Amino acid sequence: MTPVPIALGPHADPMLMEAIASGGGEWAPMVDAQALVWAADPDRFPDELPESVRWVQLYSAGVEDWFAAGIIARHPRVVFTSAAGAFSATVAEHAFALLLAGVRALPEQLAATSWRQQEFFGKVGTLRGSTVAILGAGGIGRALIPMLSSVGAKVLAVTRSGLAVPGAAETLPADRTDEVWDRTDHVVVAAPATARTRHLVGAEQLGRLGAHSWVINVARGSLVDTDALVKALRDKAIGGAGLDVTDPEPLPDGHPLWSLPNAIITPHCSNPPSVRPPAFADHVATNVRRFVAGEELLARIDPVAGY
Repeated sequence: MTPVPIALGPHADPMLMEAIASGGGEWAPMVDAQALVWAADPDRFPDELPESVRWVQLYSAGVEDWFAAGIIARHPRVVFTSAAGAFSATVAEHAFALLLAGVRALPEQLAATSWRQQEFFGKVGTLRGSTVAILGAGGIGRALIPMLSSVGAKVLAVTRSGLAVPGAAETLPADRTDEVWDRTDHVVVAAPATARTRHLVGAEQLGRLGAHSWVINVARGSLVDTDALVKALRDKAIGGAGLDVTDPEPLPDGHPLWSLPNAIITPHCSNPPSVRPPAFADHVATNVRRFVAGEELLARIDPVAGY
């Protein structure tokens, strides 16, 4: 079988060339290509694509910047796929670490300079027997579920469709998200950023959680109302928040979140550059294989849904 010509942009990366070849494609200049693997930001994307290009693979899992730039709307005949799912394991690992650290009161204990055993006896909790709601139980959520199950936590998954998620005790469709807040101990936010998910977690939702509850956000900062979160943390209405993403981002020096003892902030590093290339290359190889075989591509972007 003749290999399918696939272009790389903005430059020909050897690891991605190998991934394309392993999937049954071969590197080709853009003018001759049937597909394009793009490993850069939207601002460097070409204004026009050759008529021969039928599919574009993007490097990022989140694609709100691509919609904002109008690139996907500008090419309605082209199928775009994101890297959603490619980096799920490392982001899920980070979410699990944030949640476990919060529940076990690790930040405060690590900052302590004296032996406060009796005090910490009352602050250290456990995930065993708890319920953790995952809002947007896609690739990240599905990678997180076995980690939570391993320590005895039960998962309440929320997805757009509501179809059962393997390993979850129950799955709800997104239009029933309102049922989650009174039924869960902790919340992990892993949904895509769209107009509909902006401030998905706001004052009302935070007010329905418990004083022991932790909110973890590894999605996008816009999904959580920062002002409402700061108030809930100050009032100790919830146990705490673990945030790898914030709104605004970067989080400015002097922002209240930096000084709140029940907030754990990491600088959007759950998927650092050091771990991305091999994971993305595997994703590319799989999608090239599917493209060559005429199969459904992974992480196909829905122009209507916005992700």
